[in-house]
Amino acid sequence: MTRLFKNLKVLYKYRVLIQNLVSRELKARYRGTVLGFLWSFFNPLLLMTVYTIVFGFILRPRDLAIGNSWHYALFLFSGVLPWVWFSSSSLESANVLMINGNLIKKILFPAEILPVVTVTANFIHFCFGLPILLIFIFVFGKTLTLYVLFLPVVVLVQYIFSLGFSFLISALTVHFRDIKDILGNLLTFWFFTTPIVYSFSSEPIQKYSAIRTMLNLNPMTHIMEGYHYCFFYGGMIHWKKLGVTFVVSLILFYIGYAVFDRLRDSFPEEV
Repeated sequence: MTRLFKNLKVLYKYRVLIQNLVSRELKARYRGTVLGFLWSFFNPLLLMTVYTIVFGFILRPRDLAIGNSWHYALFLFSGVLPWVWFSSSSLESANVLMINGNLIKKILFPAEILPVVTVTANFIHFCFGLPILLIFIFVFGKTLTLYVLFLPVVVLVQYIFSLGFSFLISALTVHFRDIKDILGNLLTFWFFTTPIVYSFSSEPIQKYSAIRTMLNLNPMTHIMEGYHYCFFYGGMIHWKKLGVTFVVSLILFYIGYAVFDRLRDSFPEEV
């Protein structure tokens, strides 16, 4: 634990480098495009438009726990937006050490900066999508409540969870390259075992205790529920469940960083 805090202090000293690398990562994504950073707004706008058309005119899902089809599009988008942040961070972290092998081989370069940059860059993209969500909330007649002020708490829990998972994945993938292929399938399964396309309070979930137990054991369930309560339901987040998830996130962060720190000496040889 002492070594962890010592390394985190060293990491803090490189905060300017982290800012520069995050800026470089964001610029690189849209380099050569006509719209540039505007794609950060257009991509979620197009996604939300597709959800509105599909679930507002075509499928028209019937979920009494959510409401009409227009509201279902909002419900879905408020869960997909943070999920994209998590899944993109995880997938990119699987390759980040190997892609930046030239930096890792430099003696004074702290390798743990790279997963931090990946998670932070995707977090900024998540923030770019929030105004689109807010616009459609008002367009579809929903109202924000004061409970949206708890959003930073949910974001903090997800950031720590995503960072811990990224540390773990990035370190292990250097030695086990199959992980990056397994991860894509794992995230697909994880997506459908998280209440994003369906509500945790829907009848099928409440009917079977085994399904409820499985969802409750999934940390992302309570993170997504936090977003739903902040944006969609307009109610108080479940502090007990989110508090447990916060503890789990801290444990994952500690384990992920411990594994990363244990394997860091082997990175220059393997990348």
